[in-house]
Amino acid sequence: MKKSDPPIIVKASFERSAASLWKALTYLPEMKKWYFEMLPAFEAEKGFKTSFNVRSEERQFTHQWEVLEVDHGSKITYRWTFEEYPGASTSTFEVTGDENRAHLLLTVLVQEDFPDDIPEFKRESCIGGWDYFIHGNLKNYMSA
Repeated sequence: MKKSDPPIIVKASFERSAASLWKALTYLPEMKKWYFEMLPAFEAEKGFKTSFNVRSEERQFTHQWEVLEVDHGSKITYRWTFEEYPGASTSTFEVTGDENRAHLLLTVLVQEDFPDDIPEFKRESCIGGWDYFIHGNLKNYMSA
């Protein structure tokens, strides 16, 4: 993925409250159920940092997250980098809705180019990954 790429945008709606969607996106015990079960810690607070390792085939990806912006209940942005590779991106999760229906708008922006020769950093792979997490795991978790 390149800085010059257009943002990746994922939209989803849920038959749950906006507050329950926010909790699924920012509360560690819930994040572990649909997002990354190995996530060691998470706080929806500006400046919070965490890291965790994900293996893909023979490659290691040590995810390093830093929360950049939080508007509690409605918006959180965090920066993604990887210890083993150059590149950086941000993911912004925006929650709207009411007690009966919640809407998610996820925007992924590349801040620094990722390596071209790593399959996991291809745009199609990133789009597929977010589709898996949002339209697969999160949808299933929120409808349980």
